[in-house]
Amino acid sequence: MVKRIGLLALGAALLAACTQPAPSGVLGAQGAKVPSNAGGGQASVFLPNPVQVTGNQTLTDANDADAAVPASAYARVALSNLDGSGYLRGAYAVVRSETGDAAYSPTNTFTFTRHDDRFEQVMAYFWVTEAQKYLQSLGFGTGDLPPVNMRPQHVRINQWGQDNSFQTDTKDELRFGKGGVDDAEDGEVIVHEYGHAVHAAQVPGFGASPQAGAIGEAFGDYLAVSVGLAVAQQYGMPVRTSPACVGDWDSTSYSSAPHCLRRVDTNKTVADLVGEVHADGEVWSRALWDIRAALGAYRADRVIVNAQFAFAPDTTFVAAANATVTAAERLYGRASADLVRQAFRARGIAAQ
Repeated sequence: MVKRIGLLALGAALLAACTQPAPSGVLGAQGAKVPSNAGGGQASVFLPNPVQVTGNQTLTDANDADAAVPASAYARVALSNLDGSGYLRGAYAVVRSETGDAAYSPTNTFTFTRHDDRFEQVMAYFWVTEAQKYLQSLGFGTGDLPPVNMRPQHVRINQWGQDNSFQTDTKDELRFGKGGVDDAEDGEVIVHEYGHAVHAAQVPGFGASPQAGAIGEAFGDYLAVSVGLAVAQQYGMPVRTSPACVGDWDSTSYSSAPHCLRRVDTNKTVADLVGEVHADGEVWSRALWDIRAALGAYRADRVIVNAQFAFAPDTTFVAAANATVTAAERLYGRASADLVRQAFRARGIAAQ
């Protein structure tokens, strides 16, 4: 089985059926909501997932059992930018609803384990927020580059009744499914979907051609790896599997070891295109991975994300590659642009 995580415009009827009202809040003794402090909190999460941290390719979901994952796979992290409501709502992420109880803490302390569905709410809030903070660390909205999706991103957990996840155009939400390893248990799956939200914010309607769709899936995979590595390094968590592997934990439900949803280091070229956006995206993501190797993570990610402002909704590989070369030259000069051009040409993409 090949899992498809990506962009989907859901119909209005399906959205209405799946949408639940936002929780009304926890009441105090006199019926008033008990607030928390705005700003920071603490939580337990995966950084980004148990397989990558432990290196153990034999881990399985075991129906959400806590015993299936060692305690060493969890990390204590800081939650930031909370709004003080006591719920997982903040400047860059808003957990809209759940099939069970909404995570709430008057002290902003969220220390659930994976058998509790509130753990996935915490994962979604943390990883969406960290992805936005990573973009800001590159200068988007905080330095010399324009903001990218710098606003509250709405998220729904376990309300898509299949083992899949989507960014929806109609309500601009990230929706994470369940089945096997529930999708929001893997930080890389969460950031992949956030990558679609980034594209939608930069270029409304992005993905209107097969190659644009493949670029969207590739960028989601690449951003997941890039953010995952940065956050793991920040917290001193080990990376014991290939860093080019996407979704090591989520994919244990449908792949053989070593588990990967997809990779960003395949040897695919345009000669290997098959007309399926996830498979074809591995051509583009390998070019991005090579740009990272050539320029370093910081410069590469500034170039890659900034270039996307110039993409058309129905862009082609060649047009998008040319925009990326142009962004590299504008930011870092001709030598950097030449390295970017070489990365695309190695994939058979004839960048100018």
